[in-house]
Amino acid sequence: MKEIVINGVRVRPGQTLNIEIAIARLPSHTLIDLPVFIKRAKEDGPVVLISGGVHGDEINGIIAVRKMLDEEALNPIKGTLIFMPLVNVYGFLSNSRTFPDGRDLNRSFPGSKKGSLASQIAFILSNEIIPQIDYGIDFHTGGRMLSNFPQIRVDYKDNKGVELAKAFGTHFILNSPHIDKSFRKEAYKRKKTILVYEGGESMRLDDFAVDEAIAGTKRMLGHLGMLGEPTFTKNTLILKESSWLRAKASGIFNSTVKLGDEVKKGQMLAKISDPYGQVKVPVKSTYNGHVIGLNNNPVVNAGDALVHIGRV
Repeated sequence: MKEIVINGVRVRPGQTLNIEIAIARLPSHTLIDLPVFIKRAKEDGPVVLISGGVHGDEINGIIAVRKMLDEEALNPIKGTLIFMPLVNVYGFLSNSRTFPDGRDLNRSFPGSKKGSLASQIAFILSNEIIPQIDYGIDFHTGGRMLSNFPQIRVDYKDNKGVELAKAFGTHFILNSPHIDKSFRKEAYKRKKTILVYEGGESMRLDDFAVDEAIAGTKRMLGHLGMLGEPTFTKNTLILKESSWLRAKASGIFNSTVKLGDEVKKGQMLAKISDPYGQVKVPVKSTYNGHVIGLNNNPVVNAGDALVHIGRV
């Protein structure tokens, strides 16, 4: 049976543990811990990481993991679940995507024991968590004033990742090549597969995105045979590629489409107007596809990303 040891603590079959990894201290000398919650079945099986809050302002993922941690239905009948609801405590405390020095944890892997705060936490994840897991699902949202419709991002070159993405079964699967120094790429280099779920907007709770995250995780874990309940598959669209339509002028942005809508080439998606009614610029789709991301900011500048269109 596989041995699981995190921060020097051995997790035995049938155990449920809460391990707190000391990270650092705030300037106030308050100790910051990284809580890791583990549910291990008596029967051996896959080890799956379920994580949120790699970017501290992406609250939907934190809520989704917390809710799953409380669910009795997510007690595995085989294998092990590792829950990390909030990875970037510093960003969460400051309502920020990044660390106090501006570094992005998701661009800091594999990290360093003596590097920046982000690098130190990346080092902990690289050495304490990634070696233990087989698969993972990492929850994210869009940026400030940018909403994402529920979607799984996976590198289409990763066959196991594509299989798990289909099993997760949310609305869209988007090809997303591994990014250098990211959590996902560091895991892939070690022959582990981590999917990225995107849903909602940072600093804004979205019940729909949270519910989709939980439902998809259950489907994926059911596919892996880790839950006692049957797996219900759900149709999902596999998107070949995607791109953002950008503002050709500055002004007031008024969208006429919603997240998830199917659009046609040449279709009017929005209008940009000035405050005086003298300028009206149409925003039209340049191809057929689906709206997977949308700018919620009513005032935009030329060049701003407006509508994210995915193509089947």
